[in-house]
Amino acid sequence: MTCAELLIRLLRDRYSVDTLFGIPGVHTVELYRGLEESGVRHVTPRHEQGAGFMADGYARATGRPGVCLIITGPGMTNIATAMGQALADSVPMLVISSVNRRDTLGLGQGRLHELESQQGLVAGVARFSHTLLDPAGLPEVLARAFAVFQGQRPGPVHIEIPIDLFDAPVSPPAEWTAPTIYPPAPDPSGLAQAAQWLRDAQHPLVLLGGGCVKAPDAARELVTRLDAPTATTINAKGLLGDAHPLDLGANTGLPAVRKLAREADIILAIGTELGETDYDVVFDDGFTLIGRLIRIDLDAQQLVRNQSLSLGLIGDAAQAMKGLLEHFQLPLNKNGLARASRTREALNLAQDPALSPFVPLCQTLRQALPNAIWVGDSTAPVYAANHLLALPAPRHFFNASTGYGTLGYGLPAALGAQLGQPELPVIALVGDGGVMFTLSELATAVEYRLPVVIVLWHNQGYEEIRRYMDNHGVERLGVDIQAPDFITVAHGFGCLATRVDSPPELATALESRPADGPFLVEVDANAWMGWYQDNTLAAKEPA
Repeated sequence: MTCAELLIRLLRDRYSVDTLFGIPGVHTVELYRGLEESGVRHVTPRHEQGAGFMADGYARATGRPGVCLIITGPGMTNIATAMGQALADSVPMLVISSVNRRDTLGLGQGRLHELESQQGLVAGVARFSHTLLDPAGLPEVLARAFAVFQGQRPGPVHIEIPIDLFDAPVSPPAEWTAPTIYPPAPDPSGLAQAAQWLRDAQHPLVLLGGGCVKAPDAARELVTRLDAPTATTINAKGLLGDAHPLDLGANTGLPAVRKLAREADIILAIGTELGETDYDVVFDDGFTLIGRLIRIDLDAQQLVRNQSLSLGLIGDAAQAMKGLLEHFQLPLNKNGLARASRTREALNLAQDPALSPFVPLCQTLRQALPNAIWVGDSTAPVYAANHLLALPAPRHFFNASTGYGTLGYGLPAALGAQLGQPELPVIALVGDGGVMFTLSELATAVEYRLPVVIVLWHNQGYEEIRRYMDNHGVERLGVDIQAPDFITVAHGFGCLATRVDSPPELATALESRPADGPFLVEVDANAWMGWYQDNTLAAKEPA
């Protein structure tokens, strides 16, 4: 078979890849020879950045790597932003691209799509990048990519294939079965030491990150036996379910949880970066740990970043939690339930002026779309949902307000999530500014009849940046942008759309959403805030 044929066979038969995201180009035509008969689904976005975001959403929703086929040169510059977001959030993504002929690489001859070095371009947004120079080496380099996804901290991997190799003959492997790879387990003596510290603690605190989402049952049982208040990151939302009495949510940036963190004598942090966009969302470096810190992470370097470490264990989060459980056959009594309850009362999220207008938005969407996957861009409802929303399971909430923080993520990532989990409802929370980066992906949603509910918060510009300028005494410039008529644009794509001003109107609109295509609901932010203020004042007036 040819190298191109072998690639598709390996992806399908060895690694169980069922979906590819990509835009065909003259350099990648050979990759498409026979693809339709292969049974592997090909999804065509309208921009390579959209392909990357779709692969990202697919991976987060399913736990399986998202795979992209990308053209030489501009395809790679376009997808680099999506790779940056996936790298920051440790999302498994395989980007397979073409590159110019081997005899022309690096010569600067002005050939079609030529870059001096695609590897150099993606060096900062990939776990590794490899140029295939011998088609016989394809099985090994693919095995390396999936070893990264299975055995270490995941992220994007890039493999580029020169166009003169696609039709090169190559012998198929004797064995199509993928190797079984187990991630490393933490050192048993280190787990014993951590368990002893936790047993001796007076005020333990647990911090769980996205690395834990593979083992929600172990996470719930561990925090219960430790009797420790527990905060999750945004990417771990839903890990403890939606009503665990020890769960403090993704609220480590708020004063009440920060106070609890300062009072903790032992902090157990598993599978979390302890990074700014989870623990310091107000960007004042105010999240401080004074007690002894135990960290467990697949990445040895991550153990010593951001906070002062006392005990570090390298290993898989799921195995670590199961290993720790063996040391706690009976639950401890650390007054954790009372401490967590007092902290939630101090948080009083539903009455926080910055969050309370979005409570009815979250409630209305949850009632209409139970068990939905929520995918967000950087926009006000997403910032609020980071704090407010409690979900029954992990992999049901992710957005671009964490890590790399790129705009345009929400819509295409939601489409990827819907493709990966077709039996679940999917909500895309986007703003009028961010959605313009990838609005063309509405065409993809319509073409593939994806029933994503797109909630578009329209506040006439870049509100977050407007507020930041105001707070820092900078005259507003470039933030009051003109938006199109989103309803007309949506209809032009063939997407059903409507505009709402209040929670009752939103609830009514959701009742008529289509089952076989996207539905865009534009929320007039000013009208929504006016409705909320009027109803809040009315509720406070004496009868």
